[in-house]
Amino acid sequence: MSVVTRFAPSPTGYLHVGGARTALYSWLYAKSQGGEFVLRIEDTDLVRSTDEAKQAILDGMTWLGLHHDKGPYYQTERFERYNQIIDELLDKGLAYKCFMSVEELDAIRDEQEKKGEKPRYPGTWRDRTDHPEGQTFVIRFKNPLEGEVVIKDHVRGEIRISNTELDDLIIKRTDGAPTYNFCVVVDDWDMGITHVVRGEDHINNTPRQINILNALGAPIPEYAHVSMILGDDGKKLSKRHGAVSVMQYRDDGYLPQAVLNYLVRLGWSHGDQEIFSLDEMIEHFNLDSISKSASAFNTEKLNWLNEHYIKTLPASEVAQHAKWHFDQQGIDYSKGPSVESVIEVQAERATTLKDLAAMSHYFYADFESFDEKAAKKHLRVVAKEPLLAVKDALLAVQDWNPDKIQAAINNTAETLGIGMGKIGMPLRVAATGSGNSPSLDVTLNLMEKDKIAQRIDMALIYIANRENS
Repeated sequence: MSVVTRFAPSPTGYLHVGGARTALYSWLYAKSQGGEFVLRIEDTDLVRSTDEAKQAILDGMTWLGLHHDKGPYYQTERFERYNQIIDELLDKGLAYKCFMSVEELDAIRDEQEKKGEKPRYPGTWRDRTDHPEGQTFVIRFKNPLEGEVVIKDHVRGEIRISNTELDDLIIKRTDGAPTYNFCVVVDDWDMGITHVVRGEDHINNTPRQINILNALGAPIPEYAHVSMILGDDGKKLSKRHGAVSVMQYRDDGYLPQAVLNYLVRLGWSHGDQEIFSLDEMIEHFNLDSISKSASAFNTEKLNWLNEHYIKTLPASEVAQHAKWHFDQQGIDYSKGPSVESVIEVQAERATTLKDLAAMSHYFYADFESFDEKAAKKHLRVVAKEPLLAVKDALLAVQDWNPDKIQAAINNTAETLGIGMGKIGMPLRVAATGSGNSPSLDVTLNLMEKDKIAQRIDMALIYIANRENS
């Protein structure tokens, strides 16, 4: 049997972290088994579903690199198929029209609650044929009255639900729209889904869906219901814990490789390994190793992973994502050093790509003023002579490379008989605008000599103004 999994989000909001992890697990299982991964957009909620949310899901999946083999399918484009199956169920006596009003049903449920019973539809219209003309109705599935549903869940083990706990599910509303639980069943059947990976909040839906699949004579998928993700305070993950939208992590400067590595470990493990390439995830992943315990989100761990990938991925790969942040911050990188070369010198110092872009402005654009604290400390009158001397030394360098640049700085310090700190820090502030940068040899190597000279002149003017004030 060829494995076919699916990710089936509802487009009523952004692609959130929990959904992304479900998508990842589903995608990984398909890939680990040489199967197919289906993307299905469950947009039957016509009121809350939006085109913007649909696009956000597609964007999130693309950014994460979780490409689908089939789809995206949209449930709103399949209503004819759902209605065809509903008519077949009616013809076979496996579904029926229910004319009970909402008010009647509410009254029955209130009475049940007063008696301490579970609120449920009592099957009033299940076998009736005295259908009133002109009245609105819903269509309900005839749930079995006896027996039980047994779910052999990959995460939770065996789950048994008595059919007496389930009432007759509405499969078509009064407005003629098929309901979510029914559409899911038909889709999983038509699309040949063999394994359903989804959140534990769907456990109550599963026995209902299995009963409908049985009525249709359709094969039953295997299920894996994963636990929710909690914030670091033990409460359900929400905006108060930081970003919960996948694309917000893109906006905040995280690499998709880091987010995927973090998500896969939120409920799954392979020994003590923490760092996983995508190929390693595919190689080792299996549904039975998913933990049934809730996972706690830890931003510090995500930051650690992001730092790791910024440092260790090829600079060309990091640059593909970093350029978006350069664009967002208005940095024109078409002139000046390549983004790849800047990443190579800045990677050790950045937690996020957003930070990396922010600390790299000086490679591409002039600054109007120096960092106040750094300038006050290092651009003093005593730095005037060293800056003048090192400017001449740098302009005299013929073969511009880190070794020659460092030699020019060292020779200047030796000639003036001063320590490196008295020349290096003023030069750093002059060239970059602040007191923080990679080592001067590699930093200056990515800049033009004339540009460095201009910035040293700017520093000398700052010193002169300070001297005369």
